[in-house]
Amino acid sequence: MRAAITRSGKLSVEEVPVPVPQAGQVLVRTLACGICGSDLHALDDPGAFAEVSRRSGGVPYDIRDGIVLGHEFVAEVVDYGPGTARMLPTGTQVCGPPIGFGPQGSGIIGYTPAFPGGFGEYMLLSEAFMLPVPGGLDPRTAALTEPFSVAARAVRRAEPTPGTVAMVLGLGPIGLGVVATLKARGHGPVVAVDFSARRRELAGRLGADILIDPAAESPYDRWTSLGVIPGMMDRMAAEYRGVKATETVIFECVGAPGMLAQVVAGAPAAARIMLVGVCLRSDSVEPGVVASKELDIRGSFGGSPAEYRQTLRDIAEGRIDAGVAITGTTGLDGLAEAITALGVPDLHAKIIVEP
Repeated sequence: MRAAITRSGKLSVEEVPVPVPQAGQVLVRTLACGICGSDLHALDDPGAFAEVSRRSGGVPYDIRDGIVLGHEFVAEVVDYGPGTARMLPTGTQVCGPPIGFGPQGSGIIGYTPAFPGGFGEYMLLSEAFMLPVPGGLDPRTAALTEPFSVAARAVRRAEPTPGTVAMVLGLGPIGLGVVATLKARGHGPVVAVDFSARRRELAGRLGADILIDPAAESPYDRWTSLGVIPGMMDRMAAEYRGVKATETVIFECVGAPGMLAQVVAGAPAAARIMLVGVCLRSDSVEPGVVASKELDIRGSFGGSPAEYRQTLRDIAEGRIDAGVAITGTTGLDGLAEAITALGVPDLHAKIIVEP
């Protein structure tokens, strides 16, 4: 089969063996696979990517050689391995969380040698995690289920309540997914922030209530106009008077060094800060500011099988228009150029690979 495989940190389109399904596994043919920001991070700094994985309790692999990336996939069933229930006929379009499991061990599909990802013509999926794509749903749109399930997890962990002011910093696919999920769950106002006019426009189409260009104004100057009490002393005074203060949650979806420090400095008192963007470098935060403002900093990573299933239903039933985020498609031969193009935010948000 043809696949884009890592060689010395670069992608090389080569002929590689078709994977053989083992016990409990299914061989599928890739129909569509999104290029994820994590793929860009991994290719840009594979050493840091592996180190963060190791220190987080994962099993790191050197992705510089012999890895077929791609974990936002939709495929069709080709064949079953031994010990499978074979509940879906061949030709069924399927997707699922990128969890590889079998006699080879376990790992994230697209980051583990035993489980090549969707930047190749064929993949192995665990039958237990495989879900049929609802009829009529475009495979390219269904491929957005994975990144939007990451957003769904971040929203769940943020615990917004009715009336919570939500600010989303960074409108790549995950940030757009956070906007869409918040609005699908009935939350708002949602403030969407990005330097890219293209991405702000996409956030507006997904329901964002306020769009901010941080080159023109600081998003942190909006708190009072949104009914938020920014200062801790003023918030405590409101509590003494029995006034319930408006809750705030900030989703940091950029994942760049320095962003956390900026958010801590700009956040209003008692805000919840959700770290959703994956930053591979250290940041500087003043603990005294975090404590004095009573900030709650939470991490969020990936999406559970349950969150994946719910997100797939939300997309298929029209509550989330995930296809809005797709701004381009490519084949394997154009993959390297597509990755470069994703570095220009005003050009693209999500590019789908069709092997």
